[in-house]
Amino acid sequence: MNLRYAMAAFCTSVMLPLPVIAIADSTDYEQLKQQIDALKRKVDTLETAPTTTKKSQAVNVFNPAVSLILSGQAGYFDKNPENYSIPGFTLGEEAGPGEEGLSLGESEMSIFANVDNVFYGQFTVALTPENEAEIEEAYLNTLTLPAGLTVRFGRFKSGIGYLNDQHSHVWDFVDAPLVYRAIFGNQFADDGLRVTWLAPTPFFLEFGTEAFRGESMPAGGAAHHGVGAYTLYAHVGGDVGFNHSWQAGLSHLDTNSRERVSEWELGDTSFSGDNAMNIADLVWKWSPNGNPYEQSFKFQMEYLWGDEIGNYEGFGDIDRKQDGWYAQAIYQFAHSWRVGARYGQVSSDNPGIDFVGTELDPEDSDPRRSSIMVDYANSEFSRLRLQFNRDESSTEHHNAVFLQYTMALGAHGAHKF
Repeated sequence: MNLRYAMAAFCTSVMLPLPVIAIADSTDYEQLKQQIDALKRKVDTLETAPTTTKKSQAVNVFNPAVSLILSGQAGYFDKNPENYSIPGFTLGEEAGPGEEGLSLGESEMSIFANVDNVFYGQFTVALTPENEAEIEEAYLNTLTLPAGLTVRFGRFKSGIGYLNDQHSHVWDFVDAPLVYRAIFGNQFADDGLRVTWLAPTPFFLEFGTEAFRGESMPAGGAAHHGVGAYTLYAHVGGDVGFNHSWQAGLSHLDTNSRERVSEWELGDTSFSGDNAMNIADLVWKWSPNGNPYEQSFKFQMEYLWGDEIGNYEGFGDIDRKQDGWYAQAIYQFAHSWRVGARYGQVSSDNPGIDFVGTELDPEDSDPRRSSIMVDYANSEFSRLRLQFNRDESSTEHHNAVFLQYTMALGAHGAHKF
């Protein structure tokens, strides 16, 4: 319906009952008339203001929008975090348990806007605790393709699983789940191309496929002439009554490595071979009448399984199956307060040289980690979090405590389900 006609209908519905309302004096009538005139002027302004395509992310009339995330933390470990390793898994450079003491977290700045009526773009640069600037995302999205199709190209986080494509500042815990740390080095992102199809169904149904350069864990070396990783995934979801909503998904990641640099306790080596990984994910949310403003509950879990086949230079061939899972629950018991618990575990049927020189028993080698947290959000733009980890995933078990802050300045787009 035209916005002007809708406004006229509203004004008519307001004015018609006036003859039967006892108006105290003419001042009340004039005030009401002024308010209606002000609403009309706002409608006229909205009708003439620039609009954005429905498929684009919500931004204001400024072009482009800018967002700055400031994050920092204090960490305490009862064992040296520099000795961290997970038997049966080769860790990426950023897959450690975190910095000890006071440190700047991964702050990031994003610039995003519609390029025109056909393309939407986003650029995100992250400042690491090591004072290094990294391009986290730099991609373009199509806006006007027919039949529910969307294409994304550039550098971005893969759409596999549930947590992977979320920025760390919206995570419910300070760190990534243990299985994400072990297999992806926290998250899987790379340079590539994505095609998704949103089905015209009364419930949410999405299919996607991606091709990546193949430089990020568990890939490496940009094999196959710079196209070394592929994904396939599907997500489905919907509502159950007014209080519940859910989403589930299945994903597959296939990577090829060519002399991927790997760090072992006995020295650095390189891996050449294949890694195939599958992911099943489930999320269930509850809030009174679908309004999470004062109270909500979220249950989330993912299970990953696959195998790694190839050769570690200097150590020989390897063929091992890897799997892992995590489950977490977050309860918001008041407007600003939440508590949460998470448990995760990983395993490998061929830990190999990871056990050399350690006291870890290969027969009881399932690394695991438990976490509890409480956080306070003064608004949707600021959050303080206290978290405790009991980490039995490394060859040296340890406890860790984190105090984290996350603050958002500027434009702040809506988060995914």
